[in-house]
Amino acid sequence: MSVEHGFHATLTARPGKADEVVEFLLNAPSLANEDCVVFLVSRSASDQDIVYVTEGWSSEEAHGRFFKTEEAQELVAKLGTLLVGESEYVDEVPVGGKAAF
Repeated sequence: MSVEHGFHATLTARPGKADEVVEFLLNAPSLANEDCVVFLVSRSASDQDIVYVTEGWSSEEAHGRFFKTEEAQELVAKLGTLLVGESEYVDEVPVGGKAAF
């Protein structure tokens, strides 16, 4: 499946909550969504409270449909309690690469 829509987010966890943010994201319902083609969670090497998320979706419409669901809205609300400030988002479209975990 091709990736037509994506973004990179920089999230700042509340002090001492970064592990919880990472665990929460790695269990996010978008991972099971067939239109979510890329879902990568990373941590800053220099600031343990910074968490990065890169997502790639089959289309912008599929991404929008998912985030209108009750499940996604619950995810956003819960995630918000673990973060400080506004998250930064950059639109991007993954074009290739490799991931092996």
